[in-house]
Amino acid sequence: MSDSENQPKMQYEESLPALGNIEYHTSILANELFAGVTANRDYRYAVVSFVPVTNLQFDKTYQHPLMLLGHQLSEGMVTEASRRGFITQDYKITNDILVTKEAEYALSRDVSRLAPLQNVDFYIAGTITEQQEGAIVNARIIHVETKDVVASATKFFPAELFWQREKVTMRGGMIYRTGS
Repeated sequence: MSDSENQPKMQYEESLPALGNIEYHTSILANELFAGVTANRDYRYAVVSFVPVTNLQFDKTYQHPLMLLGHQLSEGMVTEASRRGFITQDYKITNDILVTKEAEYALSRDVSRLAPLQNVDFYIAGTITEQQEGAIVNARIIHVETKDVVASATKFFPAELFWQREKVTMRGGMIYRTGS
């Protein structure tokens, strides 16, 4: 046995700054979600917005940084599914390119502008449960006809993904907030 074989094997974990790495956490969630599912080009997947577990719908009046996590997770899951060979159908695609003075668009949430939904075999959906230090995200792949959950995954998304951790201290009767 050589000296290198006797050395303990080091495991390296990629050190990433917290802010702006939602895609990293989404990838880890997708690894668990797709671990037992084989990509089959005959099946179509539709990814929907991940919603708060409390009411199962998006609330535009809720002004919390986690509010946009549901939309980012659905966009990220489209990417992650495609990377793994799954066919995802984007039901937000319009029939035409929409041209304005500011930009051109092909995606919309205006139902009257959308192309008809094609045959979809599976939904990728999920819920978000707000926690003091972040959010628990539960994702699932659901067979459209039977409503069977064929895969599921859970991942904690730390609050630092959305804002820097603040330290609150009291000095001389005054509250001070500082970043980490």
